[in-house]
Amino acid sequence: MFAANLQECVHRACLLEATAQKPGNVHPGASFEHVAYEDFVASADAIAPVLANTRDVGVGKSILEAVKATRGVCEHNTNLGIILLLAPLAAVSVEVSLSEGIQEVLSGLTQDDAEHAYEAIRLAQPRGLGSTDSADVSTSSPGGTLTEVMALAADRDAIARQYANNFDTVLNYSIKTMTASRRFEDDWEQAIIYLQLKLIAKDGDTDIARKCNSIDVHEAKRRAKAVLRAGWPMAMEGRLRIREFDRWLRAKGSQRNPGTTADLVTAGVFASLRDGHASMPSLEEIQIRAKQIRSTK
Repeated sequence: MFAANLQECVHRACLLEATAQKPGNVHPGASFEHVAYEDFVASADAIAPVLANTRDVGVGKSILEAVKATRGVCEHNTNLGIILLLAPLAAVSVEVSLSEGIQEVLSGLTQDDAEHAYEAIRLAQPRGLGSTDSADVSTSSPGGTLTEVMALAADRDAIARQYANNFDTVLNYSIKTMTASRRFEDDWEQAIIYLQLKLIAKDGDTDIARKCNSIDVHEAKRRAKAVLRAGWPMAMEGRLRIREFDRWLRAKGSQRNPGTTADLVTAGVFASLRDGHASMPSLEEIQIRAKQIRSTK
């Protein structure tokens, strides 16, 4: 038996990711013109009980209901990517690990699941969605199961790619990166920031790709690698470079916000907590850290 309290795992994963001072993302000390840390906290409160019931309700319907719950507390899209990633993971039986059970969930998804997910995406109105010739979510109905239509976007969207590769980035790379050598146990915030940097250095960010261009994606990768090579977080040079990276990401407002990476980080934290690879920080600990960050703004 793995984590029985899925609601707590979802809620805590969302809060931990939002609280960590990741370059270019919203956190207690940084916001954008349309969204602030408090929006992510309210969104976490809204979706946790919905996603916890995914196994009973179904993945597609759970995605739609979670987006509706978010829109009830926040005017803007704060967590569509998180919802799309966490719903299939939450549908895995708690009797097995996520890596053992995710393929069964994905192979069991239907066209109804895709219909619900399309409706959820249209309701969330994500910025920079763009268009495509096949299965365009903004203008057409899905022509296959949720897994099948996600596979059509796997080459240009890292979240869709997880449906096509059995959540390999989340369940293999992210868990190993974040929990290696007790990294998460020693300092969850540093572990989360480290995972973000590693993911950007490895693959860039498809949210930046949609809203900007390939030049910005390559520059984000270069700068993330430079931070890691400079010895962040221990070396002064690394700490200077991560501040420079943060300033560069924010120089165009939210255009270079690595939002897809933030969603993947949330899923990685959820998977680590759910399968017992990391212990759960207390809600009080997260709230104290948020206050500390606010006080140093």
